[in-house]
Amino acid sequence: MALDALPELDLVGDRFKPLTYEQMTPEQRQLTDHILNSGRSSMGGPFNVLLRSPELGDLAQQLGACIRFRTSLPRRLNEMAIIMTARVWTAQFEWYYHKPLALQAGLNRAIVDAIAEGRRPAPMQADEEALYDFCAELLNTRQVSDRTFQAATAAFGERGVVDLIGAIGYYQLVSALLNVDRHPLPPGATPELKPLE
Repeated sequence: MALDALPELDLVGDRFKPLTYEQMTPEQRQLTDHILNSGRSSMGGPFNVLLRSPELGDLAQQLGACIRFRTSLPRRLNEMAIIMTARVWTAQFEWYYHKPLALQAGLNRAIVDAIAEGRRPAPMQADEEALYDFCAELLNTRQVSDRTFQAATAAFGERGVVDLIGAIGYYQLVSALLNVDRHPLPPGATPELKPLE
């Protein structure tokens, strides 16, 4: 590849210093190419960290693409699960990135604000309530009651419940990567999430 054809990656990081395409191993370049040719077209978020383990990174980006772009859940609900996960982890960059996506997908601002404050939103639509209860129980107790499981299955079907578990699990990985790196927000952005008590 000619030097003038190298992609501009605009990677950022704190503990994991941003890499340039020229610095990358063939495996890291392959991961980068896969990401840039996917539905994302950006190396933002956890990918600068995941470049350190390109095989894991490639599998993670494939899982993330499935969860974001091929889930059976409506986008509004998928983004709600993502921001609930970001809230529990106080993952500032994940919140910064996904809050606007949740609002664009039609999630009510009052619900987003309540999640940011760590409180149960009210009122919610029936599907939002089923999703909220499932996410809150799984994230906070690591279990889900029969009642909550049955409500989620009635609302989303078995595939939807599995897709929801996948979203929570994947975005916990993303949150961990971002928090360990102390991934910075863009210039001028301020952290929105206060620590939970």
